Amino acid sequence: MSVPSALSARRLRSTAQVILPFPEPESWLDVGTGDARFPETAKELFPYTSFDGLDATPRVEQARRAERVEEAHVGLLTDPQIRMRLRARYDVVSMLHHLPYAPDPREELHAAVAVLRPGGHLLLEAADPQCAFAELLGERWLPRARRLRLLSLDDLCTELTSQGCTIVGTDRRAAHLPHDLSAALSLCLPRFLPSWSTRPPLAAAKALDHALAPLLRLTRFSNTYRLIARREASAP
Repeated sequence: MSVPSALSARRLRSTAQVILPFPEPESWLDVGTGDARFPETAKELFPYTSFDGLDATPRVEQARRAERVEEAHVGLLTDPQIRMRLRARYDVVSMLHHLPYAPDPREELHAAVAVLRPGGHLLLEAADPQCAFAELLGERWLPRARRLRLLSLDDLCTELTSQGCTIVGTDRRAAHLPHDLSAALSLCLPRFLPSWSTRPPLAAAKALDHALAPLLRLTRFSNTYRLIARREASAP
């Protein structure tokens, strides 16, 4: 799963900025990169960093040809050959809205830690299954929720700590995505209205999502969390 297309370059840039307080990375792997829009944007802040991309689809090869990434890896991070080839190679590994789509999220985390150098950082964003929208709407809150493997922020911190990582930052506010109202309507309206008539209310809901975002991100309705973890030298 690549970064949601709704994320603007400005939003991607704000995500990349959280790495600025740390030593400038020489190498960065974006997992689930898709068309590599995130590395393309992050390069503006880290012009001397080598960005690579990994994705389960050939789109990452197209991104390499477009020079959005320097190396393209097609497959899964948990593939033993890929994991061994990339072991301890990167200063930063990013996973933006990718982990819930992994066949085994915990094994995916193990692989992400393995390809980090000691002292390197894992940057992760994921939908928060404990947000208020999730509690109100249940699995309707996120399409295909039955097939997603959502980890809470607490579970994620526990898992990474057990793998020899130190949690250096978490955030439930800045990573909020303004799409819950429009997503809920897009699921409900087609049951009652023809498709052509749903466009105006969906457009209004989308506008309301964005208008309310500055307020919602300060509450339990904030729907996404962000985490930064550092791999310690003692990590397996």
